[in-house]
Amino acid sequence: MELSDEIRITAPRDVVYRALNNPEILKECIPGCEELTQNSPNELEAKVVLKIGPVKAKFAGEVTLDKTNAPGGFSLSGEGKGGAAGFAKGGADVTLAEDGDETVLTYTAKVDVGGKIAQLGSRLIAGTAKKLSGKFFTRFGEIVSEQSVS
Repeated sequence: MELSDEIRITAPRDVVYRALNNPEILKECIPGCEELTQNSPNELEAKVVLKIGPVKAKFAGEVTLDKTNAPGGFSLSGEGKGGAAGFAKGGADVTLAEDGDETVLTYTAKVDVGGKIAQLGSRLIAGTAKKLSGKFFTRFGEIVSEQSVS
């Protein structure tokens, strides 16, 4: 499954980039995030509780960041395991473009799921993934815009 979107954030690109690398901000934005630990500058570990249709599971996962294109963007890849519910793995490419006083954040993500959650059907999984990414970026944009004004 592939997801992509473009979000305008009322903050300079360097502020948005720093926020995307701040575990405290990310934890507040990730729906269902119970724990987010930065193990190194390029590695994060998370515990997230999600409900996808009738299946509710706690996922433990790791994310690796490739900051080669910083601050204009970065890539990430990761995998999460939800026990009997299954697993999710994938990656995303994020670009940050300056547009006056705003930053245009564009992302393309690919996700594969397996186990019980894969049996729910691609429409339900895709709808849930879009909803979760929408919640993340709405909250992220609010936090970064507020901090930029302060």
